Amino acid sequence: MGKAAAAGGGAGGARRWLPWLGLCFWAAGAAAARGADNGETLPESIPSAPGTLPHFIEEPDDAYIIKSNPIALRCKARPAMQIFFKCNGEWVHQNEHVSEESLDESSGLKVREVFINVTRQQVEDFHGPEDYWCQCVAWSHLGTSKSRKASVRIAYLRKNFEQDPQGREVPIEGMIVLHCRPPEGVPAAEVEWLKNEEPIDSEQDENIDTRADHNLIIRQARLSDSGNYTCMAANIVAKRRSLSATVVVYVNGGWSSWTEWSACNVRCGRGWQKRSRTCTNPAPLNGGAFCEGMSVQKITCTSLCPVDGSWEVWSEWSVCSPECEHLRIRECTAPPPRNGGKFCEGLSQESENCTDGLCILDKKPLHEIKPQSIENASDIALYSGLGAAVVAVAVLVIGVTLYRRSQSDYGVDVIDSSALTGNPLLLNSSMQPDLTVSRTYSGPICLQDPLDKELMTESSLFNPLSDIKVKVQSSFMVSLGVSERAEYHGKNHSGTFPHGNNRSFSTMHPRNKTPYIQNLSSLPTRTELRTTGVFGHLGGRLVMPNTGVSLLIPHGAIPEENSWEIYMSINQGEPSLQSDGSEVLLSPEVTCGPPDMTVTTPFALTIPHCADVSSEHWNIHLKKRTQQGKWEEVMSVEDESTSCYCLLDPFACHVLLDSFGTYALTGEPITDCAVKQLKVAVFGCMSCNSLDYNLRVYCVDNTPWAFQEVVSDERHQGGQLLEEPKLLHFKGNTFSLQISVLDIPPFLWRIKPFTACQEVPFSRVWCSNQQPLHCAFSLERYTPTTTQLSCKICIRQLKGHEQILQVQTSILESERETITFFAQEDSTFPAQTGPKAFKIPYSIRQRICATFDTPNAKGKDWQMLAQKNSINRNLSYFATQSSPSAVILNLWEARHQHDGDLDSLACALEEIGRTHTKLSNITESQLDEADFNYSRQNGL
Repeated sequence: MGKAAAAGGGAGGARRWLPWLGLCFWAAGAAAARGADNGETLPESIPSAPGTLPHFIEEPDDAYIIKSNPIALRCKARPAMQIFFKCNGEWVHQNEHVSEESLDESSGLKVREVFINVTRQQVEDFHGPEDYWCQCVAWSHLGTSKSRKASVRIAYLRKNFEQDPQGREVPIEGMIVLHCRPPEGVPAAEVEWLKNEEPIDSEQDENIDTRADHNLIIRQARLSDSGNYTCMAANIVAKRRSLSATVVVYVNGGWSSWTEWSACNVRCGRGWQKRSRTCTNPAPLNGGAFCEGMSVQKITCTSLCPVDGSWEVWSEWSVCSPECEHLRIRECTAPPPRNGGKFCEGLSQESENCTDGLCILDKKPLHEIKPQSIENASDIALYSGLGAAVVAVAVLVIGVTLYRRSQSDYGVDVIDSSALTGNPLLLNSSMQPDLTVSRTYSGPICLQDPLDKELMTESSLFNPLSDIKVKVQSSFMVSLGVSERAEYHGKNHSGTFPHGNNRSFSTMHPRNKTPYIQNLSSLPTRTELRTTGVFGHLGGRLVMPNTGVSLLIPHGAIPEENSWEIYMSINQGEPSLQSDGSEVLLSPEVTCGPPDMTVTTPFALTIPHCADVSSEHWNIHLKKRTQQGKWEEVMSVEDESTSCYCLLDPFACHVLLDSFGTYALTGEPITDCAVKQLKVAVFGCMSCNSLDYNLRVYCVDNTPWAFQEVVSDERHQGGQLLEEPKLLHFKGNTFSLQISVLDIPPFLWRIKPFTACQEVPFSRVWCSNQQPLHCAFSLERYTPTTTQLSCKICIRQLKGHEQILQVQTSILESERETITFFAQEDSTFPAQTGPKAFKIPYSIRQRICATFDTPNAKGKDWQMLAQKNSINRNLSYFATQSSPSAVILNLWEARHQHDGDLDSLACALEEIGRTHTKLSNITESQLDEADFNYSRQNGL
């Protein structure tokens, strides 16, 4: 009993001490926990206590405090005698715990659940190295268990986006990428995209991707993708909207196919056909670019004119037939009907009695007819013939008398009779005349022998030129046009003009006047203007005097110890480059050679042109003649190319080339506003008649070479420049050129009738191909005492520009004021070699190249040098060169061969920030030094 009681007492004592034992477990657990926090490990179990370790059914989760609302952390474990929270390494007071205890019916184990609240203030007051955290520690009979750490953070979302999406304009089928970086927030904000305030679902549209770092990617833009896009950022605290980005998907216009060529706009003669296309394939949308190029193309056409048939003269009468009839016939072959013309009207055959009816008179034989009747019939025929002869002689005498009177009053006008008869153009003044139908030569004609009166013409100064025509209008204006020169081989005689002006004449006998008019020509002209020079490694410059044509051979372009004889020439004959369609020749044909020569650095060829430069109205091409004589396009001036470079200035084109050959510039007008610059000038001289004075008005393309040819001819013929030449802007609007003489002093001078105003057709001016055009006016003094001439020459394009040349001169050479032909003579040194040929000293050039050929982080390399020298296009050409800066400076040398504006170059370098020295301080004496020590003497 005692042992049992003892045992019972021991058992009861154990039950009495069990709470204290739990408290001890708690204290031991707490101490163990503190030991673990201090680096000591908690024991996994207490061997003396029966049971299992606590198992967490629910662990505390990460939580966010929104505004000032506290959050609750929950923890549940079994079997668990006690559960306490530990936050940031410190135990939470027991009073802050809310515990619930229950029994798990399936296992019979005790389940305990604990809650605590964490406030915003607690989190804000914590300043640890990591976020605010809390952890559960649960005790059982066997030991303790710890839950995961749950972090507690204050939730927020800032207002401003770190990157708002930017509006874009993209072509159709292009990629759209809209970047969005949401505001900073806890927890991190989730991004949603809106289009026109509607959410975008990327899962329903495979073309849209919103998964890449909050960005919106549209792989192929469609027209429907245009709109306003907004980036939405949201977390548990708030929502934020970015600025809206407007996306515009545009469509660049595309040309439709060309229509068929229209019918020729004239039924007869030269006209034009056109075809068109529209910018509808596709049409430009949403600001897309309009189609580039011309919407209408025109080409010339020639419609064959209908020619009505005309009868040949009647044939001779046939032999009288037994029926007393004879026949004659004629054919419709003079000319035959062509191109739908009418057939000849009337009979092609006639028959009549071959005895005036005598052989069948009263149906009696001829011998039975009385002789009296035959005699009467013969008398009638005789008298009729005599009367007709008398009338013909009288008409001839009157005609010859009137002709001689008109010739003595006004000189002679030689007019091809074909210009007045059989020419349909003269019957319709509104029709554009065909320049190949007839020829008219108007001007003073000198008669060398008054007995013979052989027909004479002036030489190439007056140059009546073949294929000139007259258009007779109600206003009696004479329309003058010039085309290619015919050849005439005849006997030459010399004549003498007043004041010692020597002229040359071509003469024919009167019996040959008709073929002479048809084959009249001027004297043979020069076919080539040429200059040469020998160049070596130092390079140099070759200049064609007074033509604007020059060739720059850079230093080092020719290998050392080599030298070449380089030539340059201008074709002065008929241009070999024939206009194709609407293209016109804008420059002389320039040849440089030898063709087999090779250079290591591009050379610069300067060619003058007559176009009023504008990319909106002209499409200008550089062309080269092949060895077969054909012309091929090298490049368009506006194209990007690495084979050559064209820089178009207002009056010249500077071309960088690698090979020699024959080059020329052509232009294709894009609009009717395309303008050719013409130089108009008036020359004067006395004619073979001492009372006459001739004015010749020239219209030439505004290139120095074209005007030099005129000047050379006038010098040879004794002509004098009466007024400084002026520029006329001639538009490509198909309107002709009018030249008229105004304000002639009355009672002192008079001009021949019908010649005060002359008109040059548009095509002759527009397609002059660098050949000079001129109109001649003949004035006559009333008395030899008149020595002063004052008048105005008006040159104007119908519906276009107009210029007035004021003539105020003395017709006597001793009193005449001389006007210089050229303001600038560059013929002193046509070939310059070595350093003197260049404006930039070689040592300075080397320093510039060494400085700018090296790339710079600030962008101050050769591209900046090109930009400062107004070279903004086709920079890829310079990038392919071994020294881009050297090629740019070569181009500068070609552009400034006359002014040598070193100040402007120094300012450009100073703006870039590479030098502060003015190159213009270099003196001529320094340029002569062979060692090029310019940098030491000028501080460079």
